Amino acid sequence: MLQVSVGDYIIRMSESIPEQNEYGLYAKRAAPVEEFELERANRDAFYFTVQREVFAWPFLCVAQRYYPDTIAGCHPGVLLVPETGLFFVGAGERLLAYDLARPARIWEGQADDGFHGWFRHGDTVVMSAETGLAAWDIDGIPLWGTFVEPPWEYHVDGDTLHLDVMGALSAFPLRTGPGGS
Repeated sequence: MLQVSVGDYIIRMSESIPEQNEYGLYAKRAAPVEEFELERANRDAFYFTVQREVFAWPFLCVAQRYYPDTIAGCHPGVLLVPETGLFFVGAGERLLAYDLARPARIWEGQADDGFHGWFRHGDTVVMSAETGLAAWDIDGIPLWGTFVEPPWEYHVDGDTLHLDVMGALSAFPLRTGPGGS
């Protein structure tokens, strides 16, 4: 299990679901506890907990199986915005956002054809997927989304997102997206 500390939070993550006795202890004490497709044994697993102190019990516990998986180049990823307590999660085609202050899930979304990563650019969070690129603000409010076809890449320069989709170049405001002003 990997442990990461960010701001007031400790996140523990694993690409396997703990043994039932360990998982049961965490799940009994956390609220919320969420499980997605655990019965699908032929899929990769992703498990994480969030807590506030090293020896405290987790207050959020999520276990899931997902597809597309690591063999297809899709790895689970998270991004925590410490100043708002917003926690973005991606695995396979599932996107989740949690408000850690409550704690509660605030939305569930989809990453077209497989999640690739979260990247923060100032007050904007960008999610890349195999065939999608989307942005939210640091409070989890959706800003925009667009289809992309591999191979593609992007980079941000100031307030401008530069996108290269199969050699077709475009640039647009990071906050308003393609077609925005």
